[in-house]
Amino acid sequence: MKHPEDSGTAHGGPGRPEATTPALPPAVSFAGLRLPAEVLRTLSELGVREPFPIQAATLPDALEGRDVLGRGRTGSGKTLAFGLPLLTRTAGRRAEPKQPLALVLVPTRELAQQVTQALAPYAEALRLRMATVVGGMSIGRQIAELRQGAEVVVATPGRLHDLIERNACRLGRVRITVLDEADQMCDLGFLPQVGEALDQVHPDGQRMLFSATLDHDVDQLVHRYLHDPVVHSVDPSAGTVTTMEHHVLVVHGPDRYAVTTEIAARDGRVLLFLDTKHAVDQLTRHLRASGVHAGALHSGKSQPQRTRTLAQFKNGQVTVLVATNVAARGLHVDDLDLVVNVDPPTDPKDYVHRAGRTARAGESGSVVTLVLSGQRRETSRMMAEAGIEPTVTKVRSGEAELSRITGAKAPSGTPLDGGPAVPRPKNTNAPFRGLGTSKDPSRGGGRSRKGGEARKLAEARKAALVRRNG
Repeated sequence: MKHPEDSGTAHGGPGRPEATTPALPPAVSFAGLRLPAEVLRTLSELGVREPFPIQAATLPDALEGRDVLGRGRTGSGKTLAFGLPLLTRTAGRRAEPKQPLALVLVPTRELAQQVTQALAPYAEALRLRMATVVGGMSIGRQIAELRQGAEVVVATPGRLHDLIERNACRLGRVRITVLDEADQMCDLGFLPQVGEALDQVHPDGQRMLFSATLDHDVDQLVHRYLHDPVVHSVDPSAGTVTTMEHHVLVVHGPDRYAVTTEIAARDGRVLLFLDTKHAVDQLTRHLRASGVHAGALHSGKSQPQRTRTLAQFKNGQVTVLVATNVAARGLHVDDLDLVVNVDPPTDPKDYVHRAGRTARAGESGSVVTLVLSGQRRETSRMMAEAGIEPTVTKVRSGEAELSRITGAKAPSGTPLDGGPAVPRPKNTNAPFRGLGTSKDPSRGGGRSRKGGEARKLAEARKAALVRRNG
């Protein structure tokens, strides 16, 4: 039966599983739910007063042990929506070595660590042991934690698969399983490992699946592994968030580095997305040479490096995080009010998840996408598919309009790492993803007279810089 929309739930749409029993009424407050006193006390201590819509909708059903299919955009409060029922229903039980009782599967290391950090205070209050199982970290240490016994395991599918293969983890006693960001796990090719894990957990256990989108491979998981799920849909897309502004800034090819650098030099934090690891490293070096406190985040960095950079971004030591899509999932930073797509995404789902890094938990924020004139049609089509109508503005570096939209300002120009500033790449017409190799898509040809003049000017600036720095 369809759930009334005024209760914060919605029918999943054609082909979606419908609950044969109605959803329970949404929770008005945490106190009205059957949560342990220890959890209520911890919520109060952490200043969590009222449930977010996805929590209000799903908590009553999840606490009853029903399978839940939750659709909510990233940043909507899903972690407590599944975490509080999982911990509450596991409390009082003790895990045997290598045999956890509850499992949370997530697509990335960063999200696994974030989920663990978010749930740790409540798990500690209930005297539940948690283990985080992710790649890039010591597998020996994780094996030891599982051997000692952990009631709740938060894992990425690849590392969990490795541990199962080594007989270091057995899932037969898992009675509560959560798939968070299920669409991303499918997009990353983890569907076989996810299915393998779900085939091994207790067949009569509770399953909760949360995702920003419910399509394609996610449907396979829903129909195969969820039993009579209650469907809740809250904040279905980034485009419906009234606290988020969307801008497309049309820039001239040779001006892209200057525009990006001035945005990065703004007051406050900013997250810049590019397509490749090489472009991320290159732009980060340029920003730091321009006096901007920037850090790079991509899959080529070791896990300790990624953890350190994220911590510096969160505490303000780094004000600009330059990242590939690895940061588009699971990254939560308070008061992050600007996300910039330096390279426009081509997939609307990538746009939604990048955008979801700002305007979280009711806060406001802006998403800015830089495009060359030749990219406008493709970007407009992508945004239309994402359900977003952006404000389109032509800008140049140094203009008041750029500052009005993004807070852009001139960088200090004082290198942070010593030595001369890094000059712009010679081919400033190329998109960031292929600097020095790609042509500006807004131009019909490759090398142009203006492009040659720009290169000569860059070389002259470099020579003057070398002379000035002796």
